[in-house]
Amino acid sequence: MNLFNPTQKAAFLERPNRFTLLCSLQDKRVKAYLPNPGRMWELLLPGATVYLEKANNRNPEIPYTCVAVERDGRPVVVHTTRTNDLAQVVLKKRLLPGLEGARIIKREARHNRSRFDFLLERGGQEVFLEVKSCTLYGERIAMFPDAVTARGKRHLEELTRLSDEGKQGAILFLIGWPAAEYFMPDYHTDLDFSRAFLEARDRIEIYPAAVGFNRDLSLRPQARLLKVPWDLIRQEAQDRGSYLIALRLAEGANVEIGKLGRLNFPKGYYLYVGSARKDLKQRIERHRRIRKTKFWHVDYLRERADFQAAIPIRTGDDLECEIAKAMSGIAAWNIPGFGCSDCSCESHLFGMRENPLRSSDFISRLLYFRIDRLIP
Repeated sequence: MNLFNPTQKAAFLERPNRFTLLCSLQDKRVKAYLPNPGRMWELLLPGATVYLEKANNRNPEIPYTCVAVERDGRPVVVHTTRTNDLAQVVLKKRLLPGLEGARIIKREARHNRSRFDFLLERGGQEVFLEVKSCTLYGERIAMFPDAVTARGKRHLEELTRLSDEGKQGAILFLIGWPAAEYFMPDYHTDLDFSRAFLEARDRIEIYPAAVGFNRDLSLRPQARLLKVPWDLIRQEAQDRGSYLIALRLAEGANVEIGKLGRLNFPKGYYLYVGSARKDLKQRIERHRRIRKTKFWHVDYLRERADFQAAIPIRTGDDLECEIAKAMSGIAAWNIPGFGCSDCSCESHLFGMRENPLRSSDFISRLLYFRIDRLIP
């Protein structure tokens, strides 16, 4: 079963905005529409193979749609608007354990003020089903979402409220990586969604299902439910842990850094490693602001640098120095003594000539600290 029209393979170059890709197709630079608002840092790395479908629109400037991205030799479908089509196939072919006896009554079903992807009938009972597409994974664990989703949190809450009316709600996470073993909410990225996920545990049915695609993007005829490590999620999904702040200096600068004095900063990208035992979100938001009372070394640099990204790594473990060591292994230079007055590290600020978010070395280390170390 194939949900897509014939595709062509191209090389990913860059993402000028959230919904547009610039690709190299047969030695020509072309634009493609990306029907997915997620970050997809681990997929959209320079040179990644993307699958392009001829766009069904009249915009000659964007003649293609990106439907999948290759990772580790496997195509990962990123076309979120086809997710419900995929779910319909999985349901009709009775591939999903727990819902193999369900019959689709309708798509886009309304109930009160809520709208759900499917209304099913199973054993004489109605089941309202919401579907999510998951493209984020490490070695053994898949996570959702990869960007903050207030909409996803609202869907969980709406499904949960159905139980108060004696009705059944369910959520299906379609995970595009058949080798996955575990599923967790991405509490690093969206703590509110993760807390709603925990609250929903005993009130709705949760189906994290791994599916796979062949190289022609045809669906493999299997769907397998993943394990959910509830105790680990409850333990780790707290507003504490370590974090990375990515900054950019368009030009070199000489900056006064508190008691460190005046330091020289070459132009380029910088990764700052820090931690907070509580109120991690608040700490990160403080770093994001320019106007504030300066306290940490990074406050002085932030005044001169462009903010690129804040990357929390929520955990009860003390990982700050371990993360700093990992960043030192890929950095072009560091600023001695920066951000490490309370430890024996040489530095907690690392310079790179290129954007680390486009570096496979950085992304692989980030996946380790956020995902892979949780279940070795």
